Amino acid sequence: MSTLSYSQSRLNDFLTPSDTLNKPRRNAVVIGEASLAGISLIGLNQLWYSDFDRSKFHTVNDNSEWLQMDKIGHAFTSYQMGKHGAQLLNWSGVDKKGQLIYGATLGFGFLTAVEVLDGYSQEWGFSWGDIAANAAGTGLYIGQELLWNEQRIALKYSFHQTKYADLNPDKLGENLLEQVLKDYNGQTYWLSANLRSFFKESKIPKWLNIAVGYGADGMLYGSEVIDNQMLTTNQRVRQYYLSFDVNLNAIRTDSKFLRSIFDIFNMVKIPFPTLEINKNKCVFHLFYN
Repeated sequence: MSTLSYSQSRLNDFLTPSDTLNKPRRNAVVIGEASLAGISLIGLNQLWYSDFDRSKFHTVNDNSEWLQMDKIGHAFTSYQMGKHGAQLLNWSGVDKKGQLIYGATLGFGFLTAVEVLDGYSQEWGFSWGDIAANAAGTGLYIGQELLWNEQRIALKYSFHQTKYADLNPDKLGENLLEQVLKDYNGQTYWLSANLRSFFKESKIPKWLNIAVGYGADGMLYGSEVIDNQMLTTNQRVRQYYLSFDVNLNAIRTDSKFLRSIFDIFNMVKIPFPTLEINKNKCVFHLFYN
């Protein structure tokens, strides 16, 4: 028990952000992020893009595809990568300005590099809409830090499997892991606002959030025209949601390890009773993923 207690104490000390610039930590973060990003881009180029014909650099306008679910996915990824990039620099003792300039822009920089690879692929192309979505996700994080010095509104994600993946597994995923990333019919993106952060003198629980979500249904391809050519009877619909959520970062614990785990999983919307509204109906879900 003494050894375990000592180990936990050492882990807490390691995970505690430095009060001043810790150069070994900063250097480890910079080298680690640069190496991971480089390996990821090389891997994408060799293992993913090599399966498709290359082309001269070109742009595409795909803003009307997938009912903009892919664009919100870009914003979510940029927001989350920027958030954790800034937090890693905070752990290293980098000042607030440095966190926002070099950490919070991590997602935008990495996704822009991926977009350049798209630009040289005949299958896709460089999308200014994707760039704008990446900027929106980064801006959501930086804007709140500048305005409130905290993240009162988080961009979150949830997923449920749908029937559409079996109809077009090539585009929507052949297994659960692929579907989590590719089946926009099962994805929902949420703006989850912490009520206590807006009403600090109230007795509202610190962990309670209210969430507004957006999703879509009935899509086999990016374009509705192609869907119709497939003679499907699916109707594309936008879905809007209202629900409660949990701010896992507000759960009290002295363990820095648990706090880190809670912070990572805080990107996932917790299932709660949810009201769904679309152009065809209004539905109440007892628990919605």
